Amino acid sequence: MSHRLSHEDIAQLSFEDALETLKTELTPLYTLENTTCVHALHYSWAGWRSQGVPLPTSIGQAVEQCSSLWQQDGFQLGKQSIKADMVQCLFAVAPEIAPVKFTQRVKGRLDHQLRQQGDAIKFSRKVGFRCLGENIRETVNNYVHKQVCKSDYIDSRYKQFLSQFTVADDSNDLAIPVAKSHGRYWYNIHLVIVVADRNFPIKAEDKLEQIRAYIPRIAQKKGCEIAHFSILPDHIHIALKGNPELSPYEIGLSFMNNLSYVLGFNWTWSNEFYVGTFSEYALSKLR
Repeated sequence: MSHRLSHEDIAQLSFEDALETLKTELTPLYTLENTTCVHALHYSWAGWRSQGVPLPTSIGQAVEQCSSLWQQDGFQLGKQSIKADMVQCLFAVAPEIAPVKFTQRVKGRLDHQLRQQGDAIKFSRKVGFRCLGENIRETVNNYVHKQVCKSDYIDSRYKQFLSQFTVADDSNDLAIPVAKSHGRYWYNIHLVIVVADRNFPIKAEDKLEQIRAYIPRIAQKKGCEIAHFSILPDHIHIALKGNPELSPYEIGLSFMNNLSYVLGFNWTWSNEFYVGTFSEYALSKLR
């Protein structure tokens, strides 16, 4: 059953007890209704006909006919590429759309339209999903990792202090997809959350240490993998491999809510946050 811990309750928790709270369902402070997700999200879907049989020549017409329906679902069709044995479509998507839901809806709409046209086919159960962005994986990882160096703090000793809160985990390779029974998902996200009042940043070392300790735990709880994150007093950057069952919006809210409870504040973060997708390939090259 959902419940909300008071500020006093959280303040009295030990580190271990606070960790246990992450395993329970808490009433969220931040929701779809009271937050704004600034986003730059692009999903690519690729489908093949079963047993290597060529696609019908009407496949292009079917894609165009589905365009308005996909837009109602929250994804705007951009570029498409059609070959004899494969169809690939690139979309700009809303942040509430999870990759698994996206792939199901793209394939379902296309299946239905082809049946309506009299060209019913059977797509392979294996589909390919990939996130894309203006920047490639290496660029995003480097950007996150160099946040402290790029900051405008005058005191070099303070920069040295903050450097301990930039973490890289090379065991989580974002170039490797998440394998599901129905396909492979390259689902990489750059998440930025900001302190609610940047005039009052988080400077206390124990609070920064708590954030550093809990970010990987929150990711693990949600089935995500973090490659890099950087904690600054007024904002946090995270580069991660997402759980395809969760939307970018859900992933962002999970970090905001869980970190708020851990820190013991009612409203730690701004109600506006950013999520962007990236991959091994730049979006501009596909365009």
